[in-house]
Amino acid sequence: MSFIESDERKALRAAVAELGRKYGAAYYAEKARSGEKTHELWAEAGRLGYLGVNVPEEFGGGGGGIGDLAVVCEELAAAGSPLLLMVVSPAICATIIARSGTEEQKRRWLPGFADGSLKMAFAITEPDAGSNSHRITTQARRDGDGWVLNGQKTFISGVDEADAVLFVGRMEDQKGTLKPALFVIPTDTPGFTWSEIAMEIVSPEKQFICHLDDVRLPYDALVGDEDAGLLQLFAGLNPERIMATAMAGGIGRYALGRAVEYAGSRQVFKTPIGAHQGLAHPLAAAKIELELARLMGQKAAYLYDAGDDFGAGEAANMAKYAAGEAANHCVDQAVQVFGGNGLTVEYGIGAMVTSTRLLRIAPVSREMILNFVGQHSLGLPKSY
Repeated sequence: MSFIESDERKALRAAVAELGRKYGAAYYAEKARSGEKTHELWAEAGRLGYLGVNVPEEFGGGGGGIGDLAVVCEELAAAGSPLLLMVVSPAICATIIARSGTEEQKRRWLPGFADGSLKMAFAITEPDAGSNSHRITTQARRDGDGWVLNGQKTFISGVDEADAVLFVGRMEDQKGTLKPALFVIPTDTPGFTWSEIAMEIVSPEKQFICHLDDVRLPYDALVGDEDAGLLQLFAGLNPERIMATAMAGGIGRYALGRAVEYAGSRQVFKTPIGAHQGLAHPLAAAKIELELARLMGQKAAYLYDAGDDFGAGEAANMAKYAAGEAANHCVDQAVQVFGGNGLTVEYGIGAMVTSTRLLRIAPVSREMILNFVGQHSLGLPKSY
């Protein structure tokens, strides 16, 4: 692992940053507050190949890894336009299908991921299961040459703008044991409905409760092998954490940059307010925390792309924890630097408070990460 990015990675970062500046925070905020979507930014990013950098070349992608996709996510967020569906569609769904899907599934779905013409949501969380995926009750049963699914999911991002949803359910094997399974369900499938959850977060992407009522699917809606559901699931969760780290890193960079610019130009007494250690030191501490988190994120991406799933899992969890904390610190300190202006619509900093607070909860809570590190990294007894 090199601490210096390759020329190709640097070029990708610079190109995406330029695209991000073309749209920027004002564009993102306007879309979010008006209830619109960031279709223009998504479409252009897809057309330029940025959304498919991790899709295999044979299916129209860039043939890169999750580290490349993380760069795209981070730079757009650093420009003020964090795209939540990047964490879901090209990272989780495309990765799972590329690694575990049948050849037919790859040909059907991956080209759309590659050029951004396809959006796929991901549904695992259930009202009564929370972080305990073993309590998932969404169930699939064989029915002739297909499947029938029933169940409910909650806090599913972007269903209203997705072409399909990758659902995590359970099916019964020949011994009567329920085991995980993944199914791709187009959003226009009969029996599949959803309703929006009212959120305090100002974001173009909305959250939904999804209902599956006797949803009938062909056999090939099942992703990959019937006996590999758990492995296929975890193939997508590590990229999810890596991408959440990248998004948090970008948001932190954006907030910190705005705060530093304001602290360097606003003068109340004889010098700019940034000259006072009461502001300079907290900003410096936030910068240190942010860079440490980004570094762990790069390590996680490197390990994942190198095929070290266990090492990537540990690093991805640690990175996501650190990035969530760092992003919250950056935004909180930015609000403090701006003072009352930090909570006005004009300056656009206050809306980031709820967005970054979510990063300490989703896609995995900081407490579950601490449980993971305590058990798997430190060897302590399992606590739950």
